[in-house]
Amino acid sequence: MTTPHTTTRRDVLLGAAAVPLLTGMVSANVRADAPGKVYRIGVISAAIKGKPQPRNGHTWHFAQYLHPEIDLAAIKKYMDPGSVEMFNKYIRNPKFTFDQLPFRDTKLTHYFDADQSVIGPFTEAFPGVKAVKSVEELAANVDAVWLGDASGFGEDHFDLIAPALKRGLPVFCDKPIGGSVAGTRKILEFAKKHDAPLMSSSLFRHEWGMEAALRKRDSGEFGTIQHVVAGVQGGYSPDGWIVYGQHPAWTVVTLLGAKAEAVSMYARENVCHALVTYPDRQPAAIWFGRPNEQWEYCHTAVHFQKKRFEFTASIEGDFWYGHHYEMFRMAATFREMVKTRKEPVPHDEIVAVTAIVHAGAKSLKEKSRLVELAEVSG
Repeated sequence: MTTPHTTTRRDVLLGAAAVPLLTGMVSANVRADAPGKVYRIGVISAAIKGKPQPRNGHTWHFAQYLHPEIDLAAIKKYMDPGSVEMFNKYIRNPKFTFDQLPFRDTKLTHYFDADQSVIGPFTEAFPGVKAVKSVEELAANVDAVWLGDASGFGEDHFDLIAPALKRGLPVFCDKPIGGSVAGTRKILEFAKKHDAPLMSSSLFRHEWGMEAALRKRDSGEFGTIQHVVAGVQGGYSPDGWIVYGQHPAWTVVTLLGAKAEAVSMYARENVCHALVTYPDRQPAAIWFGRPNEQWEYCHTAVHFQKKRFEFTASIEGDFWYGHHYEMFRMAATFREMVKTRKEPVPHDEIVAVTAIVHAGAKSLKEKSRLVELAEVSG
């Protein structure tokens, strides 16, 4: 693996001291591979309760891995200083390609936002991308679709991706996938009906540490997993739980599977704690808003029979390099699904995550009682 240069979180977050930008178009380490099919990816930006997300990080940051070119001058023009530095130091740094970037066989070709007035900057930043006026037009002109939603609730997702699913196109649908368990099932069943490969997951599923934890689980070297503690440092709020509680729920389900039974959740001020019960082990614990010894967006402890294994999103102490890696891995997993039409995430795990989040919200309203997932899955 390429080792990152040393940088601090403060360097990136302040953004005021962003590194000088290259102007014009760049394409990092373009390889002269044998010509073949290039998959056309259409990008859709979801809304937050009807309001657009002009700089939707789940399209600008996540989907860009699927496009070979970028105009860094446009990135500097439209993005916040921290994001500008992230693009320069990590995302589009030719030293940090994981020996795979840019992908030689994908490109972004079309972009849709219900608010047409916010599309222009994206098409300027990613050369060759065309704005479309409808999701039907987008679906008719691409090989696969990426729906990005940084902070929305998922209630608009079905209508945005249904035309692509109806055509049998591979689709990435961001979390929360359907806004409710019923909405999630509606999307999954529609995709299955039309033989359309569908992927939905959290970045936490693709962390460097998560990959290591899964290898240790599958090898059996530490014995079986007894329980998991999944933490997110950002402060809790009721709406934040519905959107971002998906992340630690995905951590739990990725490690322990889809057979969660019930959730009990308690919240005080900006911290919440949830217990997720399983039939064959101690409950998993989710902390939302618990600080770590050092700033880390997330922290996971996997308690095996013989040893505890802990990880964060960071790689070698560098959160932003680790964040680059998990974004890359999620895009690479989607790309593989586009090429093979094999779904990487079981549907029952997608449903379980949605059910855990909504069972937790119901538990909180009912004095933290243990709410079975079946109660919110009807």
